[in-house]
Amino acid sequence: MDTMAMMKNMSMADMPMEMDMDAMQDTMMAMNAASMAATMCSASDMRMGGEMATCAAMCSNMSMLADTGMRMMMRPMGMDVQSMQAMLMAVTTMGTMCAAECRKHMDMDESCRYCAMACDEMVAKCEAMMASMSA
Repeated sequence: MDTMAMMKNMSMADMPMEMDMDAMQDTMMAMNAASMAATMCSASDMRMGGEMATCAAMCSNMSMLADTGMRMMMRPMGMDVQSMQAMLMAVTTMGTMCAAECRKHMDMDESCRYCAMACDEMVAKCEAMMASMSA
């Protein structure tokens, strides 16, 4: 199933704002990748024990927030500019913090390296999406 084709075929006439559907697609894909990477990193961190508790919690929170942001973007007719910008800002902030935490452990666990990279990519896409909304 091509969900992005479904999104591009949605009626834009009733949307509360102009949306760059390509930026939206890129952002949702990056959110999904970061959510998956953070979930896997969290599971790996828990296996490693107490010294990774902060990283595990940060990754779990990151995963949930990215997933929520992605789901919100899949319902563009139910949002306004302020709520979407607030969600993107929250995802960007959490992604930045999660990437920084994971970078501390990259030498101990490969999943932290992947998570940091996925979060960095997601932050860049969210920032581009926010810039396209204010244009």
